[in-house]
Parts: sequence; structure tokens; C-alpha cells
Amino acid sequence: MQLKGKKILVTGADGFIGSHLTEYLVRMGCDVKAFTLYNSFNSWGWLDDSPKEILDEIEIFSGDIRDPNGVRQAVSGCDVVLHLAALIAIPYSYHSPDTYVDTNVKGTLNIVQAARDLGVERVVNTSTSEVYGTARFVPIHEEHPLQGQSPYSASKIGADQIALSFHNSFETPVTVIRPFNTYGPRQSARAVIPTIITQIANGARSIKLGALHPTRDFNYVLDTVRGFVAVAEADACVGEVTNVGSGFEISIGDTAALIAKVMGVDIEITCDEQRLRPEGSEVERLFADNSKVNKLAGWEPEFGGVEGFEKGLKLTAEWFADERNIKKYKANIYNV
Repeated sequence: MQLKGKKILVTGADGFIGSHLTEYLVRMGCDVKAFTLYNSFNSWGWLDDSPKEILDEIEIFSGDIRDPNGVRQAVSGCDVVLHLAALIAIPYSYHSPDTYVDTNVKGTLNIVQAARDLGVERVVNTSTSEVYGTARFVPIHEEHPLQGQSPYSASKIGADQIALSFHNSFETPVTVIRPFNTYGPRQSARAVIPTIITQIANGARSIKLGALHPTRDFNYVLDTVRGFVAVAEADACVGEVTNVGSGFEISIGDTAALIAKVMGVDIEITCDEQRLRPEGSEVERLFADNSKVNKLAGWEPEFGGVEGFEKGLKLTAEWFADERNIKKYKANIYNV
């Protein structure tokens, strides 16, 4: 399947990854309908910052992924659905887990039910590396056991299984993409890389963080976006789960040091107790095996390895350093 020329619904288009993906698809020549969360401010999230020539080509649909009737209306007339809408903040899932079930599990059910009934050609459901929990072996391939170590990850496991069940039960053309830790411009400051960058950009040199020893496989946002396109276009990915990760592992502490190097500052790190996950919930190690997506869809990272990671961090830091961007963040407040 070629996405160019297709009518594509992107749910969560107002978010971090979704806005980058929407812009990328428009530049590819796709006909894009952007599903954004309805609000009384008529805000389209990060799409409000998109160039006019991009916005002029997008059909905006404001609604709520939890509402089956609205979802059906959004899916109607679309050939492909790229489903990214979700609640993603892990600390907030400790506070309000019921909301995660409604949004992530039931929201996904609404998507695949509408896709089945309306004859959509392809559904890409967005998973997360958090569903693996702490790695039992590395690199992590798609057969690794799933472990719900937070209400968030449990809700995403449920969403994945709902999506795949529609492929198994009704032959709905579903594929599941499992991005590892995506970072880049527009990411929420609740995530570790923007947390570090925004503190430094606002003049702090004593940086507040949680645990420093866990390792992550960070994936620059443009690589993640390219992964969505590759998986959506690959017929071999239907009914499959594919990891999209850089194949490079680094600790949070070493990540902070590399960011400081990129931004040309010296920092010290202090532990902020409120940023620590509950015991048993921390994912200690994530490190992707991306060989399956390479085999099935031909995807490989352009920002892989320590050199690629440093390149991605420079681009991210430059974006956050822009006064027009950094003022959107409250770096002095911990955001769960």
C-alpha cells in the first residue's frame, strides 16, 4: 500500500508525535484528517504552530476518542487510520487510572470497531515500549513478555490486544507499532529529555531528576514518524507487532550528561523524590531489537547510535532554546 493520495485519519494529531506525523503526511501528498481533542478554546494543540501551507491542507475534526459516535464520524470516508490518541503520562496514571482505561482501551475499541464496520484499508495502533516492563532480556524483541508495571502500561497492553483481536476475529487490517522512547521538539516537559533541557534553558544548573540508573532506547521523533509510514505501507505488517527503536541504550544519568555537553554547560543533578516511580513500577531497562520492522517494512533509524542521539539532542535543544517555544513550558513546576 502507498499512503500518497490516500485519505488518512490521524488521531492524537494535536499531540507531540501526532503533529509531526500529520505535517509529514501532508508533505508526502496525503489527504489528512486530523482528529484533535475538543476543547472550548478551539485549540488544535501543536497543530496551531504548523505552517499555514500545512494547515490549509488539513481537515480538522474535533472530538473525543472515548465517544464511539464521534469516532465513527471521524473514520467515515477514510482509507487509513493512524491511531495515536492516548493518555501517556505514567505518573498521572497512578492518580487517575480509570481515565486511562476509558481513553486508551475503550478509545482503541472505538477505532477498530468503526474501522471494521466502515471497511478501512489499514489501521495502525500505537503501542509503547512500556508494555514490556523491565527487560528480562535484551535487546527486546516482539516476543518479550508483556508486563503491566504501571496503570498506563497496563492500559496500553489492553489497547494492543483489543486491536489485534479485531484482526484475529474479523480480519480487520490492523498492525501495531511499538515505538520506544520518542523525543524531540514539542515533547511534554514531563518527559525526561525536555525536563533536563528546559531546566538548563531557564538557567538552572542544579537539575532535578528522579532515578538516574534506568536505561532507555531513545528514538528521535522524525525516525518514529518514518516508522509509522513504513509500517502503514507494509502489507507484511498486517496482524503483526513491530518495535520502532534506535537499537541504542543509554542511562538517564548519561543522557543528562550528554545534554549538558550539547548545551555547553556544567550541571549537577539532585534527586527529586516526587519524580521517583513507586517501587516495582520503575522500568529499569529498555533496549530495542528493531530487526523485525527492518525485515518487514525496511525501516531503520537515521538517528541511531550515540552519534545519532547527540544529533537529535542538538536539534531538540535548539528548538527548546527558542524563546517562542520555551515560554510554552513551566520548567519550574514538576508536571506529572
